[in-house]
Amino acid sequence: MQNYSDIQTLMKSDMEKTDEVLIERLNSNVGLINQMSHYIIASGGKRLRPLLLLLSARATNYKGKDHHAMAVVIELIHTATLLHDDVVDESTTRRGQDTANELWGNAPSVLVGDFLYSRAFEIMVEPNSMAIMKILSKTTNQIAEGEVLQLLNIKNTNVSQTEYFNVIEQKTACLFEAACKIGALLSDSSKKTINSLGDFGFHLGKSFQIIDDALDYESDPITIGKEVGDDLSEGKITLPMIYALEKTSGAENKILKNAIKTADASNIDNIVNILCGVNAFEFTRQIAQNESQQALKSLEDIPDSEYRSALKLLCELSLNRTS
Repeated sequence: MQNYSDIQTLMKSDMEKTDEVLIERLNSNVGLINQMSHYIIASGGKRLRPLLLLLSARATNYKGKDHHAMAVVIELIHTATLLHDDVVDESTTRRGQDTANELWGNAPSVLVGDFLYSRAFEIMVEPNSMAIMKILSKTTNQIAEGEVLQLLNIKNTNVSQTEYFNVIEQKTACLFEAACKIGALLSDSSKKTINSLGDFGFHLGKSFQIIDDALDYESDPITIGKEVGDDLSEGKITLPMIYALEKTSGAENKILKNAIKTADASNIDNIVNILCGVNAFEFTRQIAQNESQQALKSLEDIPDSEYRSALKLLCELSLNRTS
């Protein structure tokens, strides 16, 4: 197993069944909900979070059918957060396509996001597992807290690395963690196994988000499906910028601070040069590498299988991706 297509081949049947359940569960008597929901789901994305749940279930020898519905729950929660994110950030494109709020407006986007959340909670009760419901209810609360924390940090040049990590742990990593834990819970795995897979998801989620934040400055619009420097134009301060602020002084430091305070990415080429000059991207990628190594270490107690190999490969691929 060497690339993502190998993982897709391995999980083809499970992912196809998950997509079937997803389409079925998106059905609503309200036409606009159907229209918007199917547009968002069909607009791309790696389906990484549901894939993690399915792989974790298979890696712990799950033989039932609830993993498809639970993978749908994870995808619905993630999609709902994206809808709300795009409204808050006033985003116009995602994955190279118009956002829902750009096409239909903010109010429908928020309300359809609420529909996706509530539909996810309808589905999550089906396995009749209090443990799963506790994980998912806690996770959705954490994601909301992370969003608020990020909002409070907008245009703030004093955000520390610790504060940044707190945001990405709640906003991103906790859903990765939940997906992996639920896969193991479905298999009636031991507490140790559940926690090990949860740790794997948590550290992978952090690594994934850190690379995302580097790509926002390093990539190009066609590859990442949005404008370079989008985070900066939204006033978000992420790890490359936090590190550069720590390492610069004088005119360069002033340029960075002014760009953050005014949420102005018009000088992005100069800003990227400053970040490169202090090795901000090398530092950022090293932190992501450290998180990825911790994720891999968490898999040591999981029995060897092609599914465990797929989880390990996802760690490597997340570090080397360009989008």
